[in-house]
Amino acid sequence: MSRLLQAASAVLMVLWPLLVWASLTHPAWRWLLPLAAVLFLLRGLALWGRKGALPLVGKWLALLGAGLSLSSGFLQQNHLLLWYPVMVNGLMLLLFGGSLFSRMPLVERLARLREPDLPPQGVLWTRRVTQIWCLFFIFNGSVALATCLINNLTWWTWWNGLVSYLLMGLLMAGEWLLRQRRRRRA
Repeated sequence: MSRLLQAASAVLMVLWPLLVWASLTHPAWRWLLPLAAVLFLLRGLALWGRKGALPLVGKWLALLGAGLSLSSGFLQQNHLLLWYPVMVNGLMLLLFGGSLFSRMPLVERLARLREPDLPPQGVLWTRRVTQIWCLFFIFNGSVALATCLINNLTWWTWWNGLVSYLLMGLLMAGEWLLRQRRRRRA
C-alpha cells in the first residue's frame, strides 16, 4: 500500500497543474478537487513517522495541497488552487537555502549517500549546486507567482505543468553532465 500511495502522490504532484486546469475549465471535473485533497492527506499520513527535513517539507506540502483543494471547493475561490506551485517553490527554497547555513548543505547530504568520503572539491561542488537550486527556486517561484497574479489559467498551466518541469530536468541533466565531465578530468 505504501508504494502505491507513493506512486499516486508522485503522479498527483506532477499532474497538479493539469488537474487544476481540468477542474477549473470543466465543471464536471470538480470532483477531482476532493480526490486531490484525500491524496494529499494520505501523502501526509504516509510521511507521518519519518524524521528529517525532506519528510517535514513533504508533510507541509501535503497539508497545503489538501488545504488549498478543500478551501477552493468550499469557498468557491478557484484561484486558491493556483498558489500551490508558489508554495512548493517557497518551501524548497527554504529547505535548500536553509541548508546552506548548516554544516552540510542538502545536495552534499544527498551526494554522501552514494559517496560517503566526498573529496573537498566535491564538497565545494555540492555547495555551489545547492546555491544554483536556490536561484532556480527563486526564479521558478517568481514566475509561478506572476502567473497567479496575472490570473491567466492557460499561462499558469503551461508554466507550472510543462515549462518548469522541463527547466528542472535541464538543470538536473546539466549538473549531472558537468559532474561527469569533472570526474573524467580528475
